[in-house]
Amino acid sequence: MTIRPDRPLITFLGAARTVTGSKFLVDTPRARVLVDCGLFQGPKKLRQRNWAEFPVDPASIDAAAISHAHLDHVGYLPALVRNGYTGSIWASESTGRLAGVVMADSGRIQVEDARRANKKGYSKHTPALPLYTERDAMAASAQFRVAPWHSSTPIADGISLRLTRAGHILGSASILLEFDDGTAPLHISGDLGRPFHPVLDPPDPPPAAGTVVMETTYGDTEQLEEDGTAELGAVIARTAERGGAVVIPAFSIDRTEVILVALRTLTEAGAIPKMPVFLDSPMARSALGFYLRAVAESHHEIRDDIAGHPEIFDPGDLTVTESVDDSKAINRVEPPYIVISASGMATGGRVLHHLKRELPNPASTVTLVGYQAGGTRGARLLNGEEEIKIHGKWYPVRAEIASVPAFSVHADRSELIDWLASAPTPPDQVIGVHGDPEALESFKEAVSQRLSQNVLTPGQGESILL
Repeated sequence: MTIRPDRPLITFLGAARTVTGSKFLVDTPRARVLVDCGLFQGPKKLRQRNWAEFPVDPASIDAAAISHAHLDHVGYLPALVRNGYTGSIWASESTGRLAGVVMADSGRIQVEDARRANKKGYSKHTPALPLYTERDAMAASAQFRVAPWHSSTPIADGISLRLTRAGHILGSASILLEFDDGTAPLHISGDLGRPFHPVLDPPDPPPAAGTVVMETTYGDTEQLEEDGTAELGAVIARTAERGGAVVIPAFSIDRTEVILVALRTLTEAGAIPKMPVFLDSPMARSALGFYLRAVAESHHEIRDDIAGHPEIFDPGDLTVTESVDDSKAINRVEPPYIVISASGMATGGRVLHHLKRELPNPASTVTLVGYQAGGTRGARLLNGEEEIKIHGKWYPVRAEIASVPAFSVHADRSELIDWLASAPTPPDQVIGVHGDPEALESFKEAVSQRLSQNVLTPGQGESILL
């Protein structure tokens, strides 16, 4: 039996004083709704939370709503469904389609990682098991339902959902929950994009709400460059002079497309020599198809100056790999060349094979183009570690490690506060999530100084009344 609260409240089951694992449970006297359902990523102590028993019975949840299709927001859904959740999963149409690709890819990678660990004996568990499989992911995909943009959709007893654009990746939304008992609306920002994304329109201003739950990934970062294209060009040019390869670990959805646009710009301007570009990620290949279609069809999320021009994603000599053999064939190509491959934090995927090959090569460069959660291989490379462990073996880091943070599609601190300040009326309370403790504290102080508003920063498992 589910115990209902007397008043609506929100419980933070993930992304609480950390960036990953977004899960926000909203309970009212009549219903229970889960907003986002992501995997924890980064340090082992965080990843182990993915294996813990879910804090509530999944069958007790009446509805779920998803902000966007990144793994730290959708990656736990297959496990939730396998363990008893049978309700609808509400999201934008693009998010539903992309989530199917993301979850299936995650299931495949987990099965493959478990197989490799069992074969080579580097797992501490016997046998090593996947958290879920591709079949579990397909079952979760079947429960997705399309929520329209900018209009209310009833999703549970006394609760309606409204999506507004978040401008982070294709399909990304901020989520407004409206209650019929007089409780002021709850607005959950999801991941917020930047005002000058090269493909997508900027985030919508937030609607009036009593409580705003907002991401703070870059809550301690001010004045990110608007465009990292020139900086990336300099990295590629000097690597090409050395005769090395450029390996770019990139999130399969959106970051890959942003990098392709930058490479086309650099090539057309003559800022980098013409060279082969390989997109080596099954999920990135699928995601690129969604972006090509959205741009070609002038989807409403696409910038007006980009709409109808899918060629922006072609830097020239582009090869999109289809098979494992295609991926292995890259090793036979004479550098210089560029490889874009997932995952963006180097936690898994085909990029690991490219890192094993190129990290020991002082002529090559590994270029990090996004947020690197603490404890990930990407963060370790960024921190200057001299050896990196991949598939149970240590590899020396002799390659150049470059960082181009301007390619992030997360709003920086000023952009986050600008978004919050653009609401028609100030919220009664602001809650900071999806940020490391330092980012949360910096964001909290900045909001207090600029908007004279306190920011709550709940810990894992804590609840706040709405």
